[in-house]
Amino acid sequence: MQPGPRNSLTDIPGLQVGQAEDARLKSGVTVVMGAAPFVASVAVMGGAPGTRETDLLEPDKSAPAIDALVLSGGSAFGLDSAGGVVARLREMGRGFAVGPVRVPIVPAAIIFDLLNGGDKDWTDSPYPALGRAAVDAMGKEVRLGSHGAGTGALTARMKGGTGSASLEIGNGITVAALMIANPIGSPCTRGDRHFWAAPFELGAEFGGLGPDPASGLVTPEESLKYGALSRHANTTIGVVATNARLTKAQAKRLATASHDGIARAVVPAHSPADGDLIFAAATGEGRPADDAMLGAICNAAAHCVARSIARAVFEATPAPGDILRCWSDLNGRV
Repeated sequence: MQPGPRNSLTDIPGLQVGQAEDARLKSGVTVVMGAAPFVASVAVMGGAPGTRETDLLEPDKSAPAIDALVLSGGSAFGLDSAGGVVARLREMGRGFAVGPVRVPIVPAAIIFDLLNGGDKDWTDSPYPALGRAAVDAMGKEVRLGSHGAGTGALTARMKGGTGSASLEIGNGITVAALMIANPIGSPCTRGDRHFWAAPFELGAEFGGLGPDPASGLVTPEESLKYGALSRHANTTIGVVATNARLTKAQAKRLATASHDGIARAVVPAHSPADGDLIFAAATGEGRPADDAMLGAICNAAAHCVARSIARAVFEATPAPGDILRCWSDLNGRV
């Protein structure tokens, strides 16, 4: 297996990503959209999720496909970004046809970034406009680190951000992930240098430092974020995708299995104060994947999730008003 040409979610044919952010707000929005509606599902394993329209992604619900997925900062306020995306897609003629009306189907999830040092003194929510801007910025480039929904993301001891990774697994099948790393836990072992996800790194996509040679890596260091945010909710969210054809039930299994990647990259993961959530998307045509292929896709997706989280942290950049430092500030560029 090897990364796709971009090593990002947009290695999946038909998928594009749009990102928009506000540097003063220290927050932003990321939108994933297909050339056509696509099959999707979701799995939530954190204790404090914030979502919109995720119920219809369950296999027993009637919506056969969706138009876009939204990842946003802003906690509950950030869910307004999906309204901006829906409005923009309606203007574009996208959406589920109901007689003469088209209704865009746009599930969304948010991270908590309200206490990250940004200017939150606004009256009218900035998130609908950020959602619109993200749609208008749609393309194949995925900016890593402090961009899009990951602009103001934080981890236990350093800045988080946006990360992405892909794998070509053979037979023309590609699997990829795009993650917003904002966990209460840490992406690094003690010393804040080696990534928990290091065993799954390909090349030097997040520094090439390898696994921590120490043993007894059981008790994490004190979380600087936990004290600074007074135990408020956090969250790692993202999208995994494949160009294989999956049923909605298979997409649900993919979303569930992909959470293994969060557990490989963040310690602790899936805490009561996290709203960890992963959407799964499938854009393929032809026959649905058999069990063997689905297992291979799930395995690759978990690897991509872990790598994406580490890349998000590795690529984060400093900005005025930050309350935590970046991995690069602590370790230098390698």
